[in-house]
This record gives sequence, C-alpha cells and structure tokens, in this order.
Amino acid sequence: MQTKQPIELNRRGLLLAAGTLAAAANVSAAQAQTATPTEDTAAISTSEIGRRKLGSLEVSSVGIGVQNMSRTYQQTIPTRAEMHNIIRTAFDRGLTFYDAAEAYGPHEVERILGEGVEPFRDQIVIATKFGWNIDLETGERKPGLNSRPEHIKLVVEGMLKRLRTDRIDLLYQHRVDPQVPIEDVAGVVKNLMTEGKVLHWGLSEMGLNTLRRAHAVLPVTAVQSEYSMLWRGPEKGAIPVCEELGIGFVPWSPLGVGFLTGAIDARTRFAQGDIRGIETRFSPENLPHNVALVELLRVWAERKRARLGQIALAWLMAQKPWIVPIPGTTQMAHMIENISAPALQFSSAEIAELNASVSAIEIQGARLPDAVQAYSDVEAPQKS
Repeated sequence: MQTKQPIELNRRGLLLAAGTLAAAANVSAAQAQTATPTEDTAAISTSEIGRRKLGSLEVSSVGIGVQNMSRTYQQTIPTRAEMHNIIRTAFDRGLTFYDAAEAYGPHEVERILGEGVEPFRDQIVIATKFGWNIDLETGERKPGLNSRPEHIKLVVEGMLKRLRTDRIDLLYQHRVDPQVPIEDVAGVVKNLMTEGKVLHWGLSEMGLNTLRRAHAVLPVTAVQSEYSMLWRGPEKGAIPVCEELGIGFVPWSPLGVGFLTGAIDARTRFAQGDIRGIETRFSPENLPHNVALVELLRVWAERKRARLGQIALAWLMAQKPWIVPIPGTTQMAHMIENISAPALQFSSAEIAELNASVSAIEIQGARLPDAVQAYSDVEAPQKS
C-alpha cells in the first residue's frame, strides 16, 4: 500500500466517506485473506452453507455485500464481468443473500447486482438501502440525508429499474433522518409493501428508541450495523433489542474492513482516499496494539485448520442463530473462503474460550471519524 497522505475532509468528502462506510454494506474491505501455515488450510466445503432466518425471511447463513464492486477502498475499479462471475458463482455454491444500496456507486452497484443475478432473480433475496441525499437521475451525492416519504417512493422506483426486478426483498433505511419521524418512514414502506414493491424492511445504525418505534408501526425484519471481533458495540444495545423483538441482525464489515483476514499489519499505511486511513483504530499509533487480535485469529486458524477470516465469520454466527454476516470482496477465492465459513463449527467450550480471549483484547482507537460516526445511533424526531 502507498504511504499515507494527508486527507482533507470537506463536507462533500465526508458525505462520500459516510456513504462508503454504510453497512453495508455492508461491507468488508477488499480482502487479502492470509492462510495459516498448514498445507490443507481452509479445506472447508461450501456445500454446508446452510440457511438462517431474519425474522420470517429465510436467507443463506452468510450473504455477500457488493458495495465495493464498482470501486474498492483503494479506489480501483474492478472488472465488471468478473464481478458478475463472483455474484453468479456465489449463487451456484448456495448463497442466496445479496446486499447493496443506492449510495454504493452511487447507483452503480445496484446496476451491477441486477445484471449479475438476472438469470436467477426469483431464487434469491436482494437487500438494498435508501436514506442518503442522492440525486435520483444523476446519482450525485448531495449534503445530508433524505427520508422524506415522497422521496423514498421515487428512490424505490429507481432501485427496481437498476436491479431489474419488480420487488425488493429487504429494504433498509440506511441512516436515520433527523428531520423525518420514523413513523412516516414506516408508513411509506408499508404502502410500498401493499403495492408489492417491498417485501420486508429494516434499519441500519439507528438509535434504539427509533428501532422500537419503527417496529411498533411496521414489524422490522432485520437490523444492519457494523459488528465483528474488531467492533463489538452492538452487543451492548442493538443485539439485545433485536433478541427481545424477534428481529434478525446483519453485520456489515464482519471482517473489520480486511483487518481480520490478516491483510493489515502494524506497518500498514493506506493510500490516499482509502477511508481506513482516517480511522484511528488503524493509525500508526494504535495498529501495533490492535494486531494482537489478528495474532489470536492466527492461533485459532491453525487450531481449526481454517483461514483467519473464516474464524472471524464463524465466531459471529456462533453468537446468535439469527446473525447473518455479509462479507464483501472483489476476488473469487476470497468469496469462496467466506461462504465456506458456516461449515466451521465451535463446541460450547471452544466458543466460551474464544469469547474470553477476544474480550481480553481492548481495541485502541475509534471505529469511525467523529464526523462520520455522527450519522450512527441517531434518533428520529417524534411525530407531532
């Protein structure tokens, strides 16, 4: 990677960063998953991918976030035909859950996904997200958020065209709009459900009171938030509420934007434009401490004869049976490794031991710059 360069966060750049980091999608970094030093590492069959429930919605036990399929964190542009190949090979190997967003591209990732899944659209679940202030025609990112009901309806029409479909299986509000009561958002989504254009809905990185209010108006199928060994914040709030209300949980960035695959070490510096370069958990001061988590993964990868990323994903799935991670990648080999993770099992004693070891490592630095974090945990205004 290149030497880190100073990054100026003007308002437009900040909004771009916030959209890039959003979940989803989803999203893990381009991965360079590192094998442990055994010859038959990661010999896990993809035939055991399995199924899980997000509320009443059944999906494969692991999904794929397609956020970076139009542009990676390093600002390279992947080959479109290869992205289609990854999308289709994932389906051939049992994956049925694909996660996108209007903000990714913007618009372009939904086009790539729609093209890729067109031959088997009726056999999969497509999730996508609205909420950023994006021009409906040009995809230009404008300041702030926009969840006005009349705007949401127009956004969904554009999504359906880009995704080449007549319905969205799971529609999330990407970030809570502090100007729009969540009851109004739920109301327009309910109307879209009545029209058959949306089947399920969810929220991403919302305040917990907003989640309860939303669920009371229109039952929420899934919540999306960053969650991994590197960032365990949802364990204190969102996950207990989801368990109480019967809502599924979809971790974005389940591989810690590449960190949990061994792709980042204490000497790593990031190219200009790579959002990880302005996350203090990856700063030169904090990385030497935080790589202790990667070393723990190496020990377990050796022990379980698996890849580091597979350990990280299997750990997430072992926390709750209704957690479905959506790792993203632009490389075929890494996609195959990721969707093999459900076949990796921990005994109750092993997961207790691993949980204790992970908890003993206190990550230094914040997960997001303050100006980007400001878009998370927001409570919607009360309806007058």
